[in-house]
Amino acid sequence: MDYYFIGDPELLIAFRFVGIRGTAVFKAEDARTAFLKITQGNDETGRGPPAAASCRILILTEEAADWLGELLVEWQLSGRHPLVVEVPGSLGRLEGRKTLEDAIREAVGVRV
Repeated sequence: MDYYFIGDPELLIAFRFVGIRGTAVFKAEDARTAFLKITQGNDETGRGPPAAASCRILILTEEAADWLGELLVEWQLSGRHPLVVEVPGSLGRLEGRKTLEDAIREAVGVRV
């Protein structure tokens, strides 16, 4: 498995159509459990094979990323796989979030 998705159920269905497995989350606790399962191989019992070795890119909705908070930041700063990519949820972009285009424009100072 190269990709894994954590987010709302509507997007999970869409990702499954293209062959990407995932977990639907409805609250912060669900997101944390799914994230730990992928990054550390922990299932509900705290045991299980390390899933991180087979997952190279973890796709999160912005809402799931917000729920993970500092746990996600610590993971990203560790430099380990999987690489985390955030996408807007099925209801659209969260208010106050920058798009990739906005970030590039800020960094480069040129409108692309």
